[in-house]
Amino acid sequence: MPKKKYLINLSDEERHELTEMTRKGEIKARKMKRALILLKADEDLTDPQIMDALDVSRPTVERIRKRFVEGGLDRALNEDPRPGQRRKLDGRGEAQLIAIACSKAPAGHDHWTVRLLAGKLVEMDVVESISHETVRLTLKKTN
Repeated sequence: MPKKKYLINLSDEERHELTEMTRKGEIKARKMKRALILLKADEDLTDPQIMDALDVSRPTVERIRKRFVEGGLDRALNEDPRPGQRRKLDGRGEAQLIAIACSKAPAGHDHWTVRLLAGKLVEMDVVESISHETVRLTLKKTN
């Protein structure tokens, strides 16, 4: 059998931290699995043994090994930020949107529409630009 490229050698402090983390059970399931994979790998279990013990796939075990060796404990346990555009409205922007939506409709209108709200947010310099769909989804989310 070929030698493993990414070997796990936890320090006493890391092992203690992972053990405490898994005993408390107050972490997310993904993080728990990752911690258990690292602990099992530190016990010199093979990938197939870890796969059987924790009911995970080979790529998962290999990925966690690699992330630990390349980036340390924190990177192995936590997810990388996902790509994509940043949110247009932060908490303050959402609060302003709700305040506008709850206020009296502009002259000539019976009620606020999502397009009117989007225009008002741009007019008030809350955002540089925003689509009516983003406004609709934000209002739907906040109920």
